[in-house]
Amino acid sequence: MQRVELGEIEYEVAAKDMRGWVEERIAGEAEDRLFLLSHPPVITYGPRTSPDDLPVGTPAVAVDRGGFATYHGPGQLVGYLVIDLHQRGPVDIVRWVENGLIDALGTLGFPLVRRDTPKGASSLVGVWTADGRKLCSIGMRIRRGVTSHGFSVNVDPDMTVFHTFTSCGLHDVTMVSLAELAAEQGRATPTDTEVRDAVAHSLGAR
Repeated sequence: MQRVELGEIEYEVAAKDMRGWVEERIAGEAEDRLFLLSHPPVITYGPRTSPDDLPVGTPAVAVDRGGFATYHGPGQLVGYLVIDLHQRGPVDIVRWVENGLIDALGTLGFPLVRRDTPKGASSLVGVWTADGRKLCSIGMRIRRGVTSHGFSVNVDPDMTVFHTFTSCGLHDVTMVSLAELAAEQGRATPTDTEVRDAVAHSLGAR
């Protein structure tokens, strides 16, 4: 899988580009790719999101992925995966991403877990601390066997934004960042480069 490093990109621009990336993969004009980037402050939300879950004052954009409302902004690593699942055989792509992020952040000294969703409950997809705080959000789409969208890792964003809306459809969730977890451990926050390198390595992107 090819690793593609991008800088800060407006969400709407990245969403338009992503449609092109998917078409390139479907046509066989590109290999599997992991795009690493960040966005200016924005809330994105899937079609099942309740209007009551959205904030006042922060731009909100409807998107064509799974999941509910989530925040993107500076200090957060966003990864978009454009992968042809036909080439990989049967795979639970969301669990693969969860486990990859757990492995990546574990190598940086952060023990994390995935959680199974109880029947009838709101989705617990993502990466969590053992005490139930959520660090990484995942929301993906599959079209004609090719994935798009992906995940976000809270490295050191403005965490106060998460208090202004309902994140991931979970009314009692506490979002956390690597900066907060590092402070609890009495050590420095990993750099953006360290996080990017660890995630790319664990997901097999070069």
